[in-house]
Amino acid sequence: MLDYSEYLKILVGLLAIVNPVGAIPIFVTLTGDATPSQRRQLARVVAVAVAAILLTALLLGERLLGFFGITIDAFRVAGGILVLLMAISMLHARQSDVRQTDEEADESTNRVSVAVVPLAMPLLAGPGAISTVILYGHRGDQVGHYLMIGGAIVAIALTLWAMLTLVPLLSRHITQTGINIFTRVMGLLLAAIAVEFLANGLKGLFPALAG
Repeated sequence: MLDYSEYLKILVGLLAIVNPVGAIPIFVTLTGDATPSQRRQLARVVAVAVAAILLTALLLGERLLGFFGITIDAFRVAGGILVLLMAISMLHARQSDVRQTDEEADESTNRVSVAVVPLAMPLLAGPGAISTVILYGHRGDQVGHYLMIGGAIVAIALTLWAMLTLVPLLSRHITQTGINIFTRVMGLLLAAIAVEFLANGLKGLFPALAG
């Protein structure tokens, strides 16, 4: 088990990657023609899908790496680069192509249901979030460790559900400038996490760097 401060760091890191506040304008755009009850249903589906995707990554991600013969240090470097690219986009207050391309965004507007694709995957529980969950899960092998990270994932899903449910209220009180400021702050935290992933991965691949 890690210190509780470490689990708080994990919670904040995942919250920065999922970025529920940044998802508000996207949710409004993709559900523009939905009724209030339909929006509430979509918010529930998005939250459940995000939790399911990240919990699956937590439980099966490392086994999947082993199946393909990928070392955790190599995955740390790859995940660090991926998260860093997302952080750079967030620092510029824009959506990273790692999460969704322009073509995917155009295609999603014509779908009847957008809760799972593209909202839950890849916008919220995308490659960056999945990579982060796998890397954090590798830091311990006790049941309590996985329960703590699973609890953080559930807490983030509940936060996401609450924010999406309150979208009509929040969209009237949160300006685009406010969303951009929050996104930039989260991007800065995310950049620090990415650098830590990269440093630990490189030290594992090249032990001489640890000296």
